[in-house]
Order: sequence, then structure tokens, then C-alpha cells
Amino acid sequence: MEVPKVSVIIPTMNEEEAIGKVLDDVHAAMGKTSVPYEILIVDTSSKDRTVEIAKEKGARVIDEPRRGYGRAYKTGFKNAKGEYITTLDADCTYPAEDIPKFLKMMEEENLDFITGDRLTLLKKDSMSTMHRMGNWILSTTARLLFSTKIVDSQSGMWFFRRSILPKLKLTHDGMPLSEEIKLEATMRGFRVKEVPIVYSPRKGEAKIRSWADAWLNLRFLFRKRLSS
Repeated sequence: MEVPKVSVIIPTMNEEEAIGKVLDDVHAAMGKTSVPYEILIVDTSSKDRTVEIAKEKGARVIDEPRRGYGRAYKTGFKNAKGEYITTLDADCTYPAEDIPKFLKMMEEENLDFITGDRLTLLKKDSMSTMHRMGNWILSTTARLLFSTKIVDSQSGMWFFRRSILPKLKLTHDGMPLSEEIKLEATMRGFRVKEVPIVYSPRKGEAKIRSWADAWLNLRFLFRKRLSS
């Protein structure tokens, strides 16, 4: 079996409504290239047809019964075989069609880490007012505390070299891993670029607990600052 160059990691928990479309979009995007790739679904005890659909679409499914956004990604990172890792949500919000563009950008500009910026091109119906406000507060706090220029600290679409993972101190198993991985890549001196992406309305039931997750992320930023 050909060794993949790109590993696409997607965490899931009861995402039967959208996972098929997400995987079709990945296959369509990567099918336009000659780049070998793999799709890893890290599933947290789905009770619907998520796992069945993912396998039908050619994804490798990894069971991760422990809850947590960050935990799912850490499990995916551990199992990924590609030279590069990219991430997507299972709800059709992130543009899988941008994966080849990110790969080209990484290699042509000799980057280590790309993060998608949802806010610059954000359409009104793609994110609630509460969600927008929370993102602004968290991203502004991250910029002030860590002297970073990242516009969207909460974006869940990243593209990076797998080789940098051992040098990143990723401590959180929950939602704060999203901001932590960007901060770590920046603080460790890696070549980081933020790229505007088109963020779409989600399909299926939302898993985010808006204010609870925002407060968790905010507290984590201050703890991270004090410990670094």
C-alpha cells in the first residue's frame, strides 16, 4: 500500500447527516491531484450510522471512547502516517477543496503550519452572533497575551508537517487544544501562516456549548500564559 503524503483527520460523534458529504468532498479535492492520502475518522462512540458511512467511503476508523475534542485529535495524530496532517470537522463547515491549495502553499513557501481564518470571509448565516462574539473575545485575548497576530484563534482547520508534533506541548484534551496548537506552533518558532477560508453553516446537531466552551477556552489562555 502506498504511503500517504497527507493524512486528513476528522473527529466524529453522531455525524451521519454530514460525514458522507465531507468525505466525498475530500476525495473530490484530492482526486484532482496525484498525491496519496488517507482519511482518519476518530469516532467517539457514535450511536448512528457515522462509522458505517465512513467505512463505506474508504476512511480508516479509529475508536476513541474517551470524550474530548483535543483527545480525539491527539489520537488521530498518533495514528496518522502522512508527511502532512490536515484537519476538518465532520459537519461540512470547513472547505475540503482547500486542502490541495494548502499543500502547495506549504511546499512552495516552506511553511510548517497553516491555520484557516474563518472570520475574514465570514458570511452572516455561517456563525451566530454569540459565536462571533466569543471568537472575537478569545482571539483578542490570545493576541494580547501571546503577542500573536492570529485573527481566528478558534479555527479547526489546520495543515501542518507531522514532524513538528514532538516539539509541540499539547496539554489539553478538550476544545482549548484548537487555540493551543496554534500558540505552540508560533511560540516554538515554526513558520506559521494564517489563510482566509470560506466557513459554511454546519449540518447536523451542534456539539459546542457556546458559553461553557468559551469560558473554558478563556481560562485556559491565562493558565497557558502563566505556565509558559
